Amino acid sequence: MKRSARAIIDTAALRHNLARCREAAPNSLAMAVIKANAYGHNMLKAAEALSNANGFAVSCLPEATELRQARFIHPILVLQGFNNLQGMKVAAEHRFRVVLHDLSQLELLDSAPAAVKVDVALKLDTGMHRLGFPVEQAQHLFARLVKHPNVKPNPWLMTHMACADELDSDKTPQQLERFAKYTAGLQAPRSIGNSASILGWPQTHVNWVRPGIMLYGSSPFVNGDAKRDGLQPVMSLVAPLISIHTIPKGESIGYGASWICPEDTRTGVVAIGYADGYPRHAPTGTPVWINGKQTRLLGRVSMDMIVIDLTAIEARVGDQVELWGKHLSVDRVAQAAGTISYEILCNAGNLCRHEYL
Repeated sequence: MKRSARAIIDTAALRHNLARCREAAPNSLAMAVIKANAYGHNMLKAAEALSNANGFAVSCLPEATELRQARFIHPILVLQGFNNLQGMKVAAEHRFRVVLHDLSQLELLDSAPAAVKVDVALKLDTGMHRLGFPVEQAQHLFARLVKHPNVKPNPWLMTHMACADELDSDKTPQQLERFAKYTAGLQAPRSIGNSASILGWPQTHVNWVRPGIMLYGSSPFVNGDAKRDGLQPVMSLVAPLISIHTIPKGESIGYGASWICPEDTRTGVVAIGYADGYPRHAPTGTPVWINGKQTRLLGRVSMDMIVIDLTAIEARVGDQVELWGKHLSVDRVAQAAGTISYEILCNAGNLCRHEYL
């Protein structure tokens, strides 16, 4: 079933944003992060557009396997690694590099048949406290992996930054200092930088960087500006205007009667709602774009519809409304809705039909 809302994906913008990553970190290899269906942009289509990347990073083995079945031959990093022997065998068969972050994975390595050999990246926890071994164990664990019969040569070292999106935070320098201290002398490719690190922290530009949200045209920084960061929007979320009404002064709009017209107000109904991934908690005032002008959301978001202010805007039923995209940054919409661009891109991208430019 095809609903009215559409996510228009600009593949040239994807390629531009990858080039922006390389401009920012010219001495690093770029592993494009296309997990979660490429943040709602369609993983296989994104991989095709980003085929010039040095590799791909995905969350789990099913995502990685789908890439291989689609005949992508790039290096693929599986960020969650494996959690059973079958998963380890799949990684070995398809030549995935799996992230080791938990003792249970080391135990699986120890119990695996000698013929099963995998590429690995040792994840070290320097302060994110999500996945990874304590960084203080780096020397011991790395020595164990180098000698392990089930580990292919050249294991990587990696960590993840907790606060790289806050350029005035002291957390990132602390994490980098710990990583450097405890991995000193280890001869291994390293990977640190996410999107915010790539654009804001040159110290993270080691062998591999892992651009994610920046590839999709959203700023990785708190209250960031994608245009200022040199990024181009990839997804434009659009839907048609399906009705126009003038609501009298003093009357309310939408569920809960949460917004009262301060004067006679010309309004339009747009065929999009939270069933299409538009953020349900977007408040009155959230920006939208129509016919060359910015206007705003009025009242609550419904399942299939929103109401917008058409005061002083020339519009007719059938006109297309941009919820975010070329004229209206997804970051602004996310900020207005009290969320982040990652969430609303994933939600809308995975629910709406796609068109590709």
